[in-house]
Amino acid sequence: MSTTKASPASAYRPPRAIGGGARKSGRAWRAGGSKHLRRRRDLIGYVFSGPALVILGIFVFYPTFYALYMSFTNASGFNEPSFIGLQNYEKAFTNTDSLNAIWHTIVYAVVYAPVVIIVALALAVLLNQTGMFLRSLLRTTIFVPFIISMAVAALAYSFILNAQTGILPYWVSRLGITLPDILNSTTWALPAVIWVAVWKNFGYFMVIFIGGLQTIPGDLYEAAEIDGANAWRRFLSVTLPGLRPTMTYVIILAANGAFQAFDQIYVMTGGGPLRSTETIVYRVYIEGFKNFRQGYASALSFILMAITMVVGVIQLIISRRQEKDLA
Repeated sequence: MSTTKASPASAYRPPRAIGGGARKSGRAWRAGGSKHLRRRRDLIGYVFSGPALVILGIFVFYPTFYALYMSFTNASGFNEPSFIGLQNYEKAFTNTDSLNAIWHTIVYAVVYAPVVIIVALALAVLLNQTGMFLRSLLRTTIFVPFIISMAVAALAYSFILNAQTGILPYWVSRLGITLPDILNSTTWALPAVIWVAVWKNFGYFMVIFIGGLQTIPGDLYEAAEIDGANAWRRFLSVTLPGLRPTMTYVIILAANGAFQAFDQIYVMTGGGPLRSTETIVYRVYIEGFKNFRQGYASALSFILMAITMVVGVIQLIISRRQEKDLA
């Protein structure tokens, strides 16, 4: 009787791991469970963010895209809009009133942003060196104008600066000085509306700067003082570099606020005298709601948006380069 010998390779059978199938099924169950949990978390996120997205879609995205469409039409609010291409944009850069408004907006931003930042930073540095109780009291007092609406502040300054009944002209005249009719002067009307914005907003920026100052380590000031640096040198070498992120944030806020100036101009001057205080936003209001040229007003709005975005991008690029140089 013949017997067949199995080869060593075929004869060997590795021992089967006990519970291997259970481990595989456990891993598969955990993978399926984790996917289920991810889907559940995503669903919860969609449920909670859904209402906000719907509101943004209705009140932000849809009006924005519709206004973009209108900027290429001759819409007036009373007709069926027809497509006219880039005529509104061409008119914006050739029309004297629009160019005048763009120029005043740039002047407003160039004057307002540095002034409000310098005033806010100077007060923040001074208050940061006072005691806690006095700092809180002064900070609250200076912050109060920011709570007031711009329209109310503008109305108050309209009475203060009035040439016939204003408090400021009266008290200055007691000193033997005669002020011009500020709000009816093509020279002084624009500085007056800029000052109202500075007065109202510098307390807000001051509070932001105080928060930034409190993040700068005190050891840096002590080291600079030991090295013989005076107060001005410590400000330049320690305070300003430490406030760089805060400064970027404040500059962007101030620039955006300047480009959107409208309330105090509407209340105090109505764009006058001789359109010397008209800004882009005020011109959008005139064209859209008084002249009923809504397509043209939409084009002006998107020109303003483009200017604001360019200024913001330039500022971000500069700040990032400065951060790289410091690193």
